[in-house]
Amino acid sequence: MACYISSNQNRFYATLESSFGAVVEATADNRIPAIRLGIQHETVQGPRRDKTGSRTRSGIPSGARTRTQYQLETYMTNWGNIGAEPSYGPLIRGALGAAPLLDTGKSVSSVSGSTLTFGAAHGFAPGQAVSFGGEIRFVAAVVNVNTVELNAPFSLTPSGGSPLNPTITYGPATQLPSVSIYDYWSPGTAVQRVLSGAGVDRMKIKVNADYHEFEFAGDAKDLIDSASFASGLAGLSAFPPEPVIAGVDYNVIPGHIGQVWIGAAPSQFFTLTEAEIEIKNNVDMRKREFGYGGPTCIAAGEREVGIKFRLYEKDDAATIGLYQAAKNRTPISIMIQLGQSAGQLCGIYLPGVVPEVPEFDDRQPRLEWNFSLSAAQGSADDEIQIAFA
Repeated sequence: MACYISSNQNRFYATLESSFGAVVEATADNRIPAIRLGIQHETVQGPRRDKTGSRTRSGIPSGARTRTQYQLETYMTNWGNIGAEPSYGPLIRGALGAAPLLDTGKSVSSVSGSTLTFGAAHGFAPGQAVSFGGEIRFVAAVVNVNTVELNAPFSLTPSGGSPLNPTITYGPATQLPSVSIYDYWSPGTAVQRVLSGAGVDRMKIKVNADYHEFEFAGDAKDLIDSASFASGLAGLSAFPPEPVIAGVDYNVIPGHIGQVWIGAAPSQFFTLTEAEIEIKNNVDMRKREFGYGGPTCIAAGEREVGIKFRLYEKDDAATIGLYQAAKNRTPISIMIQLGQSAGQLCGIYLPGVVPEVPEFDDRQPRLEWNFSLSAAQGSADDEIQIAFA
């Protein structure tokens, strides 16, 4: 028997559910390098107003509704199992909705600026990521079956016949899937937990922290634990055992490494000091309807996507153009690349952001512009793409 449970003896896994609240058992490949998982499971206590003749508080009747909320933070790591989803892929799908687009890496026939031509049909969709060397870009437009236009040119131009790196791209969809999140501890006799039917209401990506970080939060259908498990919960006959624990084998990406491309005709900015991308799904778990004791599905509302960022002012054309776009409410594109090596890249592409007029922050020796949360817009499920390469 352990004297205490060490908070470092904690392992997290995430899997995509085939139906709401039906737990899918995890494998070793589903382990994510999470920083922390906060779970709050509480009874929704409506006040009792019956007069009892005393000041003693009456109890809550059994069967009252419960609410389960969670917040999970994880580091961005290298894409270890190239060709399969990254370990936190189910959570990103939970935030965006669409099944990912995987490209194994095609060979380029010719390159002209940001235009790539292939010797055969490329099969790329608008917004899908391509990668070469230590860079990632996105398809801004499909010119024809053999040619695509990228959101920005590669710094090192691929020569004819050069193969691109494999990429996996996540995009928005109308419907959101649910996720199972596992919280395992050592020793095995400690209380183990599983969140079933977790909906990702909010996702944040933090840029230029100590390390690149992802944050996911929302409600879940239920919290299942090994101490009170009963057969039938979440479609399980027994509490799911933890996969065989393998050695920790991943690289955490430093938060200052990457690229930023901003503008109507995007320019690379080297003055960014801080950024945060936020996705808010306005999820309703359908938990207030008569006849149901808990959440029944994920009903997503209008998607809100935005970015807030800070950068140093310069008197160059790109920086002044950014201010003009903010003042005139003109949409621009923003692409942020996290990492700088193949296998350790993440790209976030916002093709239509309306920047807010920046606050001039003169508290430091150099003038800094602070752009508050600026909304991304689109036509139909195309306001953000997240990719790994």
